[in-house]
Amino acid sequence: MADSSFDIVSKVERQEVDNALNQASREISQRYDFKNVDASIAWSGERIEMRANSEERVKAILDVFESKLIKRGISLKALDAGEPQASGKEYKIFASLQEGISQENAKKVAKIIRDEGPKGVKAQVQGDELRVSSKSRDDLQAVIALLKGKDLDFAVQFINYR
Repeated sequence: MADSSFDIVSKVERQEVDNALNQASREISQRYDFKNVDASIAWSGERIEMRANSEERVKAILDVFESKLIKRGISLKALDAGEPQASGKEYKIFASLQEGISQENAKKVAKIIRDEGPKGVKAQVQGDELRVSSKSRDDLQAVIALLKGKDLDFAVQFINYR
């Protein structure tokens, strides 16, 4: 019988992020505490730009955006938000989305699987994802449970389970 396998990836659904951004923008335009502070959130190329007239307000915009991401099922580990920067009379925060598993992180995950996972499970790095294979589907389920229990510093999804 052929080996069963699945892939570990770190991807973000761009449309869901767009929806969360639009919801946050709508809430910011309607909330009383954001009136007359020139608060906004929008795409700026590949990054998300938040701006307001004070450091507290721009952090509040980030908080609103993060809550919208959580409601849409997007892990905050995929969001890389910088510190507030003063730019003239306003403050800005730039945030970017992290996608793909770096070689270093893929090696960490493979080591966890080798050390703590069931015997006979193989993990191999393929570009920015990790393929995990085994003869037993139960072993693959155990690996998924093991990785969900670990506090990794990046978001992971499990796809192509077959």
